Amino acid sequence: MTNTPSPTAAPGHAELVASLIARWPEHHPQPSLERIAALCDLLGDPQRACPVIQITGTNGKGSTAIMIDALLRAMGLRTGRFSSPHLVDATERVCIDGEPISAEYFDELWSQISPMVEMVDAQRLGGVPMTFFEVITGMAYAAFADAPVDVAVVEVGMGGTWDATSVADAAVAVVCPVALDHMHLLGNTVAEIATEKSGIIKPGGIAVMAGQSADAAQVLMERCTQVGAPMVREGIDFALLDRQPAVGGQLLRIETAGGPVGDLFLPLLGAHMAHNAVLAVAAVEALRGGTGLDPKIIEAGFDSVVAPARLEVVHDDPTVVLDTAHNPHGVRATLAGLRDGFTAEPLIGVVAMMGDKAVSEVLELLADELDTIVVTGIPDMPRAMPVDDLAELATGVFGASRVRQAPTSEEAVDIAMGIAEQSGPESVVLVIGSVYLAGEVRARLLPTGTRLRPDVVVGDPVGYRADVDPEDPMEI
Repeated sequence: MTNTPSPTAAPGHAELVASLIARWPEHHPQPSLERIAALCDLLGDPQRACPVIQITGTNGKGSTAIMIDALLRAMGLRTGRFSSPHLVDATERVCIDGEPISAEYFDELWSQISPMVEMVDAQRLGGVPMTFFEVITGMAYAAFADAPVDVAVVEVGMGGTWDATSVADAAVAVVCPVALDHMHLLGNTVAEIATEKSGIIKPGGIAVMAGQSADAAQVLMERCTQVGAPMVREGIDFALLDRQPAVGGQLLRIETAGGPVGDLFLPLLGAHMAHNAVLAVAAVEALRGGTGLDPKIIEAGFDSVVAPARLEVVHDDPTVVLDTAHNPHGVRATLAGLRDGFTAEPLIGVVAMMGDKAVSEVLELLADELDTIVVTGIPDMPRAMPVDDLAELATGVFGASRVRQAPTSEEAVDIAMGIAEQSGPESVVLVIGSVYLAGEVRARLLPTGTRLRPDVVVGDPVGYRADVDPEDPMEI
């Protein structure tokens, strides 16, 4: 077997991924660790093969995981990283040494664990077979043990307590900012959602917490007290001291366990990414027992960071920027970050959204920044809001003169780029609102490994786009 990423999938890979995704749907999660625990038991408990850094929160999990991974690799460690959802192909969810596993290896992993999955399915634990997310979590832990990796960086899919990734007891539990999202599944208040997410903090682990609202902070501190987990808190034990926008990113000065470190270039835009970066440093220092990182390690780690579809430039002339923000908290951060790096006059948005999101609130936030919005749908995805319904809501917020619509993302982007081309060199097209939309546009506009211009890193290799629905109801 090989872990080397390949530009195209193995024969039958798309069909295999489609069959896995067709399992029990992710938007009807079953609150139990029984199935994933049973699978891991049959696999020899691969989740215990190395220390685990587990990351939860409403927004910022994915980018924080990417930065933790980069810092660990800068230390010379071999890493495994599990993330969700994927943009283009399911192989992106399982990375070893910073690269997605190949389609061939993904398929081989499935062939190895499928007999055990069948055994768990036959037990009907909780009354349902294993979900897609549970299966791919098991595949990830198996891949990490097989590699083997020195540290696994694991992003929670949803919540924390009952998330399949929590079959592992994290040595370091990282909590990104907690806000309202997935209320129908996690709770109607920030405190209720924080309670569910706090479940990743377990006896024997260390909790590393981003700045939180008072309600979330109270819940998280109570959990730490309950299980005896030491706390490392933003603003108290580590901090972002200063940041200055720079070409292609920003310069940071941060407070670490070893003292202040400055002149750190981060090739990502936005204050939210700066805070995620200092959180990542704190997580790695916690894994090291609170020992400060060598500034050269931090510099090298940050320099290697690539975060697909996080204010990512995927086309020049006109400029097209992708982001996966899909809830109010994330959209606010994205819009602020966009203004860091671009004049954006005018700013044209391409938007598609899932119907179970806070669509009206997101549209209101976008209306304050976008000059024109082009709404589109996501065909063959039941959770997606139909384009006509989205257009009606957008018209009520933006006014009819600022709203365009198109049935597909390809047509929507073409309309938006046409407007931008007629509007001058400082116009920007922002694609936002759905992970699936970002993945679809990225696959079309960004060839594998492309750099659009030397001052902006615009992408890492991506694989074959399977004709399946990759969007789980997962936070980014």
